[in-house]
Amino acid sequence: MKRRPFATVRNAATAVALTAILGAVLAAYSRDARAQAAPATALDCMIQPHQVVQVGTPTPGVIDKVLVDRGDIVIKGQPIVQFQTSVERAALAVARERATQNGETTVAVSSQDLARRELERASELYEQNFVSKTYLDKQRAEANVAGGRTDQAKERRSLAQREVDLAAAQLEQRTIRAPISGVVVERFASPGELVDQKPMLRIAAIDPLRVDVLVPAAAFGQVEAGMKGSVVPELLNRKAQLATVKTVDRVIDAASNTFRVRLELPNPGNALPAGLRCKVELEGVKLPALPGREASAATNQSLTAPATAVTPVVARR
Repeated sequence: MKRRPFATVRNAATAVALTAILGAVLAAYSRDARAQAAPATALDCMIQPHQVVQVGTPTPGVIDKVLVDRGDIVIKGQPIVQFQTSVERAALAVARERATQNGETTVAVSSQDLARRELERASELYEQNFVSKTYLDKQRAEANVAGGRTDQAKERRSLAQREVDLAAAQLEQRTIRAPISGVVVERFASPGELVDQKPMLRIAAIDPLRVDVLVPAAAFGQVEAGMKGSVVPELLNRKAQLATVKTVDRVIDAASNTFRVRLELPNPGNALPAGLRCKVELEGVKLPALPGREASAATNQSLTAPATAVTPVVARR
């Protein structure tokens, strides 16, 4: 059998060692590229609606029309649900008719005017000693009674006007209006349904948006209300947007060793949807190095250290 030359075996071992070193270098470069893509201060976050409202009704009723559907944009005060209103409209018509009746007030005013003139004549006759003091007192009492009847008639008319306002308010309750401006997230009811306590619609306010982020406890004290944060939503071709810190929790969650920070993100034109994952970088906040990045740094240091000579092991035959 012909023996392999020693130089050939040594070259093959050197090639194997160089291949291993090259693989380690490429792996370290890939880790460094990922570490550079995500800044050291970038944290995971969630973009949420600023407010979510379950729209109900103050009084039970049968739905006549649902004026919006899922995905529609609504403005605060806009009619969204219409209930059947035949009874309320009839009650309003009766109240208005009662409020416009002037007969009782006219009679009371006329009676008061007559009693006042009779009192004046009785006073003149009493001064001339033609009538007694008893007759004068009687006319004075009748004038007071007539004045009281006039006041009662005016109070009844004022009460009738209040009843008109009450009937109008009851009719207005049959029209449900959007409590906030936002987008209809869910529709639970349809025309013809009797609604009492269950919600009919769910509306989410998405301008501005709310950004919730969990910050490591080591950064507590660095985050304050009014600070700015750069938010990058997980959407294609989306650039970083500026948000403002609104609230910072003062209680650390022991299980995760984090505290919650809430930011407010303007969303003109409802360009961004809610419910997105995102990355946020809080300005001026220094976070501890992540274990993965420490390992990457150690790997880089080992790769940049002076190389030692590789002595191939040659099997002797």
